[in-house]
Amino acid sequence: MKRLFASRVASAVAVACALTTGLPISGLPTSGLRADEGMWLFNALPKKQLQEKHQFTPTQAWADHLMLSSVRVNSGGSSSFISSTGLVLTNHHVASDTLYKLSTPERNINSDGYYAKTRADELSAPDLELNQLVSIEDVTEKVNAVVKPGMAAAEANKERQKAMAEIEQAAKDKTGLRCDVVTLYGGARYHLYRYKAYTDVRLVWAPEAGTAFFGGDADNFEYPRYCLDVTIFRVYENGQPAKIDNFLAVNPQGAQEGDLVFVSGNPGTTRRILTADAMAYQRDYRLPKTLDLLRRKENLLQQYALGGPEQARRGQDDLFGIQNSRKAYMGMLGGLQDPGFMTSKRASEAALKAAATSRDAKLQGALESWKTISDVQTKRREMLGKDGTLRSQIYGIAETLVLMSSEDAKDSGERLREFRDSNRSSLEQSLFSPAPMYDDLERVQLADELGRIAEERGGDAPLVLQLLAGKSPRDRAAELIAGTKLMDVAVRKELAKGGKSAIAASQDPLIKLAMVMEPEYRRLRLQKEELDEIERQAYAKITEVKFATEGESNYPDATFTLRLAFGVVKGYEEDGQKIAARTSLSGAFEHEKQHAAKDPWILPESWKKAKDKMKGDTPFNFVSTADIIGGNSGSPVVDREGKLVGIIFDGNIQSLTGDFNYTEDQSRSVSVHIAAVLEALRSIYGAKALADEIGK
Repeated sequence: MKRLFASRVASAVAVACALTTGLPISGLPTSGLRADEGMWLFNALPKKQLQEKHQFTPTQAWADHLMLSSVRVNSGGSSSFISSTGLVLTNHHVASDTLYKLSTPERNINSDGYYAKTRADELSAPDLELNQLVSIEDVTEKVNAVVKPGMAAAEANKERQKAMAEIEQAAKDKTGLRCDVVTLYGGARYHLYRYKAYTDVRLVWAPEAGTAFFGGDADNFEYPRYCLDVTIFRVYENGQPAKIDNFLAVNPQGAQEGDLVFVSGNPGTTRRILTADAMAYQRDYRLPKTLDLLRRKENLLQQYALGGPEQARRGQDDLFGIQNSRKAYMGMLGGLQDPGFMTSKRASEAALKAAATSRDAKLQGALESWKTISDVQTKRREMLGKDGTLRSQIYGIAETLVLMSSEDAKDSGERLREFRDSNRSSLEQSLFSPAPMYDDLERVQLADELGRIAEERGGDAPLVLQLLAGKSPRDRAAELIAGTKLMDVAVRKELAKGGKSAIAASQDPLIKLAMVMEPEYRRLRLQKEELDEIERQAYAKITEVKFATEGESNYPDATFTLRLAFGVVKGYEEDGQKIAARTSLSGAFEHEKQHAAKDPWILPESWKKAKDKMKGDTPFNFVSTADIIGGNSGSPVVDREGKLVGIIFDGNIQSLTGDFNYTEDQSRSVSVHIAAVLEALRSIYGAKALADEIGK
């Protein structure tokens, strides 16, 4: 999916909405598995289902190799190692955050593309981190042991977070790896994920945006598609290309119709565990509120882009992500508004309650969990729209510095999760990024945020009066941006080094603004985390009923951690028309012709020059029944032998209900065929040497 909701912009929206969503960290589907449904843990693969349905049983060696060949992109998305020399393949739209940061008014890499003909030409990404999962350990007993019966939710959450921090730090001290405790099945299980982090990442090749996003927003989430949505990076260690032991060999023929394929990636968030009442909250309150926010930001950025070509370039990445998220959330909401879905959800929930009633007293005790979760939704509604933060990149830096100065004075286990010692390197890489920021863009975004909070709380609210300081939102934002020094990385580092005393003494207006907001931010975050803990305990009990009645061969909701999905390369029917499983390179020219070669259906000049020499019948994009969601962008698609056959980049419009429900009838994941990548490198971009390096 374009952005698949896990891009920097989409993630920013998600984080910005965090205080109003209150979703469980991860869950378990509440209805029986259907067709090729599932985002499976690598330490609990569905071997029985695969054998029964597809006559395939993955070996441990097969799974380990695929896991170690898969890579998570910290800006949102997935990727894979595709050579022993450190090449990494992902989507152009996953890479666009970096491509925009590497661009200048004179050289727009995102729009025009880039090819490093030599390794000396490879461009260093300013703040990109890639994570390779190397091991998984179940630490459920250690995490749950600190939560005692009768403990208040706030205290339980504090003790649980402290235990998780201690586990992460001990693992990091022992291995030197990035270590994260991941909450699964709504709180029924906790696993420790250990990652090798690569922070020296360099751009090797990216095609033009005109082919990566051919058809633009009009074709987004549609099919048939004709997009070369790919980009190649290289990871380095000690100044040299990293030597990679586990990388994907290539099947140059790629995926054929009817083939069983596997997707190894990092789906961001699904909400399939939600009870019917929790889904009703999403349908009636949270999603409409989020859509209002997205439409507001879309209008703001469209107006900003009218300022001129440079403004359009500066705001394009944010606008792209906002538009994609808006379309995706509309699809999610549409799915929840289908009465048949909610009827089915309540029926499956009733069956699960009946199963609990017929079991022992321990499971019967879970019956109260549904009411507990329902009560939490009422409290979440009361919080909806109340913010303790402002959605601006430069304000986010100020907020981080202010929070960090207080958190660093605490023991690591007592801190907010993002400030723990185990997360320090990733935090600092982002905080001290040299990527460019733009005064005018930050000014209009901050002004809009100040205006929004005034609208939500009222112009006479004490907090609003403090924030505006007697000025209009526009004038106040202009004053703040003109006075701040935080766009200078050296200033940020000095403030971070100086700690609480440096923050207290700072005269930077954005630091002062963040200090005004800090008490409200902490109050709302504490309230949200308390509700999360109440839900976590309730969903854990419901999950145990699920395990007791159906067995533990189930997958948890997505958590932006590595999962395996599978499906078949297969077309579908839409509006009475049969949609073929694959498109071809020549079809891109026909698609352009059908739309009179008008924007956004204009192929780059490089394609037109190479038209006669490229193999037009080369497969271009294809669909499969694999179950994917936000974060899967850039995921490798492999065959039974574990060889690379494609790369996920989208889902069709029917897949947008996947946050809450999977169906196979029309829902499809959309991939770039590996044959198209190789043919384009050789015939269009003059990059034969790069093509030959892939898979070796």
